[in-house]
Amino acid sequence: MAFNMTRNETAGAFFGQTLQQTSATLIVCLSLSACSWMPFFGDKEQQDIEEIETTEQKVYARAQRSLRSSNHTSAIDQLELLEARFPFGQFAEQAQLELIYARYMTYDLEGARSGADRFIRLHPGHDSVDYAYYLKGLSAYRESNNLLDSILSQDPARRDMAPLREAYADFAVLLNRFPDSQYAPDAQQRMVHLRNVLARSELAVADFYMRRGGYIAASNRARFVLENYPDTDSRDDALATLVECNWKLDLKDEANRALRVLALNHPEYENFDDAGNFVLAERIRNRDRSWANIMSLGLLDKPEAPAPITIVAPAE
Repeated sequence: MAFNMTRNETAGAFFGQTLQQTSATLIVCLSLSACSWMPFFGDKEQQDIEEIETTEQKVYARAQRSLRSSNHTSAIDQLELLEARFPFGQFAEQAQLELIYARYMTYDLEGARSGADRFIRLHPGHDSVDYAYYLKGLSAYRESNNLLDSILSQDPARRDMAPLREAYADFAVLLNRFPDSQYAPDAQQRMVHLRNVLARSELAVADFYMRRGGYIAASNRARFVLENYPDTDSRDDALATLVECNWKLDLKDEANRALRVLALNHPEYENFDDAGNFVLAERIRNRDRSWANIMSLGLLDKPEAPAPITIVAPAE
């Protein structure tokens, strides 16, 4: 009996120990299984390992796929990762150029300009440095295009001219340093447009001064257009402004000289009458009308305008 009891006790102890070992093994297995599917543990660890083992070629390939699919935000992430991990790799310089482009496409214009400046400073002899100059100019050019102004059809000459001047200067450097660049023709066309806008902007400021009687300041703006933008569409308006300012300042000889140049180069200008006289009445009436004149439908407080100005031929 004692033998049987000892045997039973031994069997029970053995069974209990086996059950404990099985339970422990099951818990460990369940824990490992849980770690494999729980994102906080398994995926994060696996992702870190993959990030560590990522090669330069893989990162660049991902960036290229993002650029081809126009996913520029993702491309920026990959290109910044490439630049951080492989600053001296085989794709480093090309990645810097593509990063400028991706930032330009995501409307990070300040980032694109600073990236272009950095590339030009670090790689002045690079084969594609002209592209950096081009993107720098495009970024400033795009910054001046306001969506709200486009909707409201506002004249670009009424906007802030600082970005346009920067774009003009950047394109000028590109044409001066790389006249045979593939980007030169487009830059040249944009410069023609920019010159016209900048000239109109100067005349808009001149008009502001004239409405307040600042004829000297207005004439200086008109001269600036004639000296710096003589080949723009605003040359005739600049000459007309100069004629009026000189006439108002009682500088009749200077007014006559400007009028002769205007008649010689722009005989079809709108302020010439059929007899060839220069008529300022309509021009002044549209600009200098007071509230009293407007409310009285032009009957009261009429703006003062000179009689039609006749061109005086120079003495023989």
